[in-house]
Amino acid sequence: MDNKQQDKKGPQNKQTLLIFIVITLLTLAAMTAFSSMFMNARSREITYNEFLKMVKNDEVKTVEITSNQINIEPKKQPSPFLDIIYYTGVLEDDDLLDLLDEHKVTYNGKIPDSGSMILDIIFLYVLPLVLIWILFSFIMRRMSKGGGVMGVGKNNARVYMDKETGVTFKDVAGQDEAKESLQEVVDFLHNPGRYTAIGAKLPKGALLVGPPGTGKTLLAKAVAGEAKVPFFSLAGSDFVEMFVGVGASRVRDLFKEAEKNAPCIIFIDEIDAIGKSRDSRYGGNDEREQTLNQLLAEMDGFDTSKGILILAATNRPEILDKALLRPGRFDRRIIVEKPDLRGRLEVLKVHSKDVLMDDSVDLEEIAMATSGAVGSDLANMINEAAILAVKNGRQFVNQADLFESVEVVIAGKEKKDRVLSDREKRIVAYHEVGHALVTALLKDAEPVQKITIVPRTMGSLGYVMQVPEEEKFLMTKDELVARLITLFGGRSAEELVFDTVTTGASNDIEQATNLARSMVTRFGMSEKFGLMALETVESQYLDGRSVLNCGEETAAQIDEEVMSILKDCYERAKALLADNRPVMDAIAAFLYEKETITGKQFMEIFERVKGTGDQKDQADQNSLSAPEEQAGEGEHTVEAGDADRPEE
Repeated sequence: MDNKQQDKKGPQNKQTLLIFIVITLLTLAAMTAFSSMFMNARSREITYNEFLKMVKNDEVKTVEITSNQINIEPKKQPSPFLDIIYYTGVLEDDDLLDLLDEHKVTYNGKIPDSGSMILDIIFLYVLPLVLIWILFSFIMRRMSKGGGVMGVGKNNARVYMDKETGVTFKDVAGQDEAKESLQEVVDFLHNPGRYTAIGAKLPKGALLVGPPGTGKTLLAKAVAGEAKVPFFSLAGSDFVEMFVGVGASRVRDLFKEAEKNAPCIIFIDEIDAIGKSRDSRYGGNDEREQTLNQLLAEMDGFDTSKGILILAATNRPEILDKALLRPGRFDRRIIVEKPDLRGRLEVLKVHSKDVLMDDSVDLEEIAMATSGAVGSDLANMINEAAILAVKNGRQFVNQADLFESVEVVIAGKEKKDRVLSDREKRIVAYHEVGHALVTALLKDAEPVQKITIVPRTMGSLGYVMQVPEEEKFLMTKDELVARLITLFGGRSAEELVFDTVTTGASNDIEQATNLARSMVTRFGMSEKFGLMALETVESQYLDGRSVLNCGEETAAQIDEEVMSILKDCYERAKALLADNRPVMDAIAAFLYEKETITGKQFMEIFERVKGTGDQKDQADQNSLSAPEEQAGEGEHTVEAGDADRPEE
């Protein structure tokens, strides 16, 4: 081992000496050039005739006569920042001293100093080189220890041991499939003999893929906690520097440390920072590509029998290089999706275990109301509920706190300082009731949980909270159409009641347009295009951006089809509200007064007024067969709800 170290140190010492010689030569050249430039700028040669002329014109202050030249200091300097000394050659001139005395010029001779040249060499050349050598030696020692110049090249891997992470699979909820895949890896690290006996090998790597906030990093820490092995954790951006080659050096250092501590786990978070595809036609960052190439080489080179596992996380798997994803590098792709109803319930239980809650809390109800939420959202909701309970002076969290926290996370806090005018308040009330009433009239819509016209900090002036009766993984065409009609309920109510429209439906229109376009281009629910896929989704775990895969003519036809669907749904929403105008007026008046009503209150008014209207319709039908003298009585009957209808 000593011989190997000496063999390694030999080339390193030669390289260090060569670098020092180059730096020394460059420094000497720079110092010589600087000294020459300074001397040339400070001294200027003149002719002997010019010297005599300056003396006769009383422009000379002092004169120094040496063995080979005369140095002249003028009385007036041409520049205030630089003292210039003129010099000229020595000639045999017996009248020079008399001329200097005549013009009162101070003159003297200079005795040659044999020791000044040695001191000049020491101060100008030797001392700076010694300082450069000391500084260079200090930098090389830092680099040899992994520190690098100003931190460049330093290995930033943080080692998490089991005691430091404090996370196990019990702390990860709602990801049973992902935990099962990783549990096999943990078992392999604990009992490798069971697997090697049959010829199985430890997977080299596992890629955790999913939306932000689903718990990818938490899962990686849980693997370290369960396996009880060293855990190296880095982010992809830790490898990338502006200096080419630094990232590759860090990858090499990381794997060397991992081999020393095997069995162990390496976790690279946000691996897309260094793992982007190299097939980009726009070119790439040479430093990033070198880092990726080094990572690919290291993953091919290490021996899985030593027990080294690489975990990586990303929410952009579609941009990763194909060479990184092939078997033999990242053998497993573990999907960490948004939790379902059961998963959300488990996540809520995990995050609420240390929170004091009263008997009214029903976490299953909260889980039902938070469809689409990820683990971080649910943890934030529990924390917001606890803060709200303390704010209200309670020692326990109740169900109302939890529902309020759900609204805070989704729509923001109530803006109590925003006061709407009476007209705006009535418009918002009818808008929200329009949504809710269409929901109640359609059989494929989700039931209403709450209606409010209290403004929120995220921009909404009011909203309708709908809670599904069951967890759904598929949506039928009828349910999607019902969703479109519900979205247009607010705009339809505005037009019916106020004979105008406002900007309040902008978000509804945007959601409806995106949904209708997806029905045409992705879901195959258009009669015109049938089962043709016209769009693909990019960044499915982030913004879900769609890209058209068709020509311009087809794109124009898609716009026409989407417009037709939206127009039809809007007309249906408008017709539903027009047929149930008394119900809408009664609920809007109640909402205007109370500002916030529950789904139960909404349905009570709906059933009461709707029932009254149905009885009136039945009475009108009976009057058709009544004697003629009774037929005119209905002409003066006031419709139910008209008395409560606000002024338009």
